[in-house]
Amino acid sequence: MPIVPSAPDPFRIVRLGLVGSTNDEAMARARAGDPGHLWVLAEAQSRGRGRKGRVWTSPTGNLYASLLLVEPAPRERAAELGFVAGTALAVALRDILAGDTRLAIKWPNDLLFAGAKLSGILLESTVLPDGRFACVAGFGVNCASHPPDTAYGATDLAEILGHPVAPESVLEPLARAMAGRLDIWAGGANFAAIRAEWLAFAGGLGAMITVVGPSATIEGVFETIDATGRLVLATASGKVAIEAGDVFLGPLPDRQTAARA
Repeated sequence: MPIVPSAPDPFRIVRLGLVGSTNDEAMARARAGDPGHLWVLAEAQSRGRGRKGRVWTSPTGNLYASLLLVEPAPRERAAELGFVAGTALAVALRDILAGDTRLAIKWPNDLLFAGAKLSGILLESTVLPDGRFACVAGFGVNCASHPPDTAYGATDLAEILGHPVAPESVLEPLARAMAGRLDIWAGGANFAAIRAEWLAFAGGLGAMITVVGPSATIEGVFETIDATGRLVLATASGKVAIEAGDVFLGPLPDRQTAARA
């Protein structure tokens, strides 16, 4: 019998079959007047995507879920939701993995296990026709399978644990953890607490990493994230705060492989 996931009040869950994208479905519901606090769960996606429009392969058996929030914070603080979401997912997966310390967050919010990609998060936002501000956090977690051709290599929960893991059994602890971290974050008033918890999961902290940005590739020691979530590197020419880029925790793969990360 399928697991029926639940979420703490006032959150709701709608469960669908095949959709184009759970993020798109959540946004469509926002435009139709949904008040938010809505999880959209799908069995599969035909147009799943990750950051920068990259394809997110979405076969049945993995978790595809998006959380719709309407007016969750002042708009200038909305980007912090990516760290809220990444921390919540790390907490949920840590429990599923019995506290295994090989779980880490790769800035800004990918989850790795033993250096292999386990999940990703896509944050999107828009101003609705009625003036409300809507944010969607989309979660993709490899539960039963993983793609073979990512820059880091990838893995899935079934491979790690040696037994099947239902997507719904991931969503339920994720929904609880997300509700808790949203309360802590308090609409941006307490990002410091989220930042501290995020850093406790940070992969590559204190080590040499590589960041491939829009116009340059930078190597340096990953020191921290600052009060706005920027990645802070200590480089040969001084400290650099990075707002966007692809992080590699080790040797940089060839350019063609990096484009699929």
